[in-house]
Amino acid sequence: MPQVTVRVPASTSNLGPGFDCLGVALRIYNSVTLARQRWNRERHPAIISQAADRFFKQTRRRAFGFSCAIAGDAPRSRGLGGSATIRLGVLLGLNALSGNPLDRRMIFQLCAELEGHPDNAGPSAFGGFVVARRQSLSSINTRSRRQARVPADLPLYRFEVSPRLAFVLLVPELEVATTQARKILPAKISHASAVESCANACAITAAFASGEYEKLRGAFADRLHQPYRKRLVPFLPHVIAAAEKAGALGAFLSGSGSAICAVTLRNGAQIAAAMKRAAGAGAGRTIITRADNRGAQVLDPKLKI
Repeated sequence: MPQVTVRVPASTSNLGPGFDCLGVALRIYNSVTLARQRWNRERHPAIISQAADRFFKQTRRRAFGFSCAIAGDAPRSRGLGGSATIRLGVLLGLNALSGNPLDRRMIFQLCAELEGHPDNAGPSAFGGFVVARRQSLSSINTRSRRQARVPADLPLYRFEVSPRLAFVLLVPELEVATTQARKILPAKISHASAVESCANACAITAAFASGEYEKLRGAFADRLHQPYRKRLVPFLPHVIAAAEKAGALGAFLSGSGSAICAVTLRNGAQIAAAMKRAAGAGAGRTIITRADNRGAQVLDPKLKI
């Protein structure tokens, strides 16, 4: 039976103030292998079956059975876009097995809709630093991911990231569900908090677009979600302070957590050690990686899109 493997990069999103809008693909990967079958021989988890249902509905193709195996290093419930890697891998794999009826842009749209936000789907699909502009504030006020519909033709802007820039991750054993992390966000924030976060998100975008990474220093401060999510990751402020003291340009909660990401041009190992010490008993493992500028890749050359 036809088989295809899709390698999908994990991502770090929000980057502090860029809530639901900013993300960077990382050189940490999950691989999703799909094999077409005459009938379903297994019951898939909801995350796989929902992606498959959405694909067949969009393409209006007759559904077919398939097996699905997932392997890799991108963990779920750590704020590294693990769920997006699985959804995107399933969508791209089914697309390849179906003769490529959808282009990459549409597959990204479907993944973002399933996720309820585009900041992981964008980097994982296209690679690099991505700005995915929301056309609604529903993601801030929603209490359910199913309410957060992603509009059609979602505006997206992509920039390559230099290998000079390193991303230092502290990945605790602690799991944080995205739904849980969204429930604790307030329905309203102050005007001053909104202005500060907006200014910092703009500064981050300008630094990545221009390649003037030194100007990232001080731009990761956030007032939209991190002050509230530190209840779920209590060592967050200490780890951020330790990373910056050790020489990082800045640090932030990766996605909804629990991973914490520091960005640096030098001293990655020292920054990783400082972050781990600051987390204390909550420390897990550290990873030093770079940005992935390619995005998801269909590995079988005969089935690429």
